[in-house]
Amino acid sequence: MAIVEVKVPQLSESVAEATLLQWKKKVGEPVAADEILIEIETDKVVLEVPAPAAGVLAEVVVGDGGTVVSEQVIAKIDTDGKVAAATQVATPAAVAAPAAAPAPAPSAPAAAAAVAMPAAAKLMADHGLAPGSVPGTGKDGRVTKGDVLNALAAPKPAVAVAAAPAAIPTGVPTKALPQVAAPVGLPPELANRPEQRVPMTRLRARIAERLLQSQATNAILTTFNEVNMAPVMELRKKYQERFEKEHGVKLGFMSFFVKAAVHALKKFPILNASVDGNDIVYHGYFDIGIAVGSPRGLVVPILRNADQMSFADIEKKIADFGKRAAEGKLGIEEMTGGTFSISNGGVFGSMLSTPIINPPQSAILGVHATKERPVVENGQIVIRPINYLALSYDHRIIDGREAVLGLVAMKEALEDPARLLFNI
Repeated sequence: MAIVEVKVPQLSESVAEATLLQWKKKVGEPVAADEILIEIETDKVVLEVPAPAAGVLAEVVVGDGGTVVSEQVIAKIDTDGKVAAATQVATPAAVAAPAAAPAPAPSAPAAAAAVAMPAAAKLMADHGLAPGSVPGTGKDGRVTKGDVLNALAAPKPAVAVAAAPAAIPTGVPTKALPQVAAPVGLPPELANRPEQRVPMTRLRARIAERLLQSQATNAILTTFNEVNMAPVMELRKKYQERFEKEHGVKLGFMSFFVKAAVHALKKFPILNASVDGNDIVYHGYFDIGIAVGSPRGLVVPILRNADQMSFADIEKKIADFGKRAAEGKLGIEEMTGGTFSISNGGVFGSMLSTPIINPPQSAILGVHATKERPVVENGQIVIRPINYLALSYDHRIIDGREAVLGLVAMKEALEDPARLLFNI
């Protein structure tokens, strides 16, 4: 029997440990070379672990939800296609618990009854049926696909359900809380209400840590302004078709916001600076973080040297960020650094917000939903597509003057896009 070990990939120096999400294969199932076996979540990204060789998954050393470090062995593959007789799956609880007395070996018929044919095993996994829960009628008591279908079709005993709990993200281990009687003095209808305890994912915990760090260490202040988006909308409408035909990507609004931000950062370099101890670090480059929502939480990949990027380059990169964030395939290096950030809550319908600075940066631009609103122009009330911009800044190094004038520079660039061409 030739055994190949499956190990945790090399993590970056800033990542001490990671969490296993959910194994995609069960012990005894065949695996192909480079087939993804499990995803590993760090506090920054989710990494995929492929099978180093083809064979049969012989052992899972660390189970779902386990904490691991770089190069740790988490599973073993038998390249000869044979599985050890009594392979067990290790879980965090099982690792911590003292070794129990070995259980008596099952009889031959009972052991054979636990074996499911590949199609049956997959069907059981898809419907959450535990191994051994379906009696087998195949050769030597093996479970066939028909056995599983019959088990699924069998009527289930009625179970009273008080309320459907909220959906839980796939791969997140949960701890079900027992139903608790209502405290003394509360109405009886408040008794026996279901609850669920869902541990934070490593990424969510890291987000929470950084947000608290930002509010604890930065003197955050926010200034607001409104921008008439009509000139940008007209320009976009005029060139949208030709732009997409030429560059293969749609002309969105984010490229205008990025260009306007870079325009303002060049005029007021302190907005692009950061604090390091008692020093102010002025950055001679413009790495713009773009906040992107993903199923596992908010991530902020970086547009490197955004001042040197064209509108098409920016739109393509942002589209790529969004796609790979949804798939959990952004790299750690793509979310490291950054000198300024943009958060677009407008895509979710936000009217106004006070964004939190992404350390060690000193400022962040919040963009919101563009809505038709009444405004006064030349003494007349007119309807214009208005977007409220919010600039949060670290008042330790950025004074109100630079913050307000910086936001005004962004507003002017958006209301007169020609300024971006002539840098005025």
